[in-house]
Amino acid sequence: MSGRTDSVAGPAEAEEAERAEPVIRHEEDAVDAEFHEEARRARWLATGTGALLTLAGVAAAVLRLTGPAPALVPAAYAIGAAVCAAAALLGARGRTRRALWLLIAGTMIMALGDQFD
Repeated sequence: MSGRTDSVAGPAEAEEAERAEPVIRHEEDAVDAEFHEEARRARWLATGTGALLTLAGVAAAVLRLTGPAPALVPAAYAIGAAVCAAAALLGARGRTRRALWLLIAGTMIMALGDQFD
């Protein structure tokens, strides 16, 4: 009765051990696929939000440029839109955390321009 505990006793148990291994790999693949899906959604969200805020900033800059607002107001909207465009590019490349911070900064710049009006 002096057998090693790490050895397989018979062929039936060896086949069972081989069948159990792909299940673990399958679970790892499922977790890996879920991670990639979540990362893809984050990239799309950062890119879409950046593009939307860029368009809004450009539209606001054009509208304020044609009105009686001081020159600083459309400039702030345009700079904020440029920052949001950079965030959209970073989001498309997978740098979603940096894109989030740039989106916040761009929106704050546009809000600051609105305060000058």
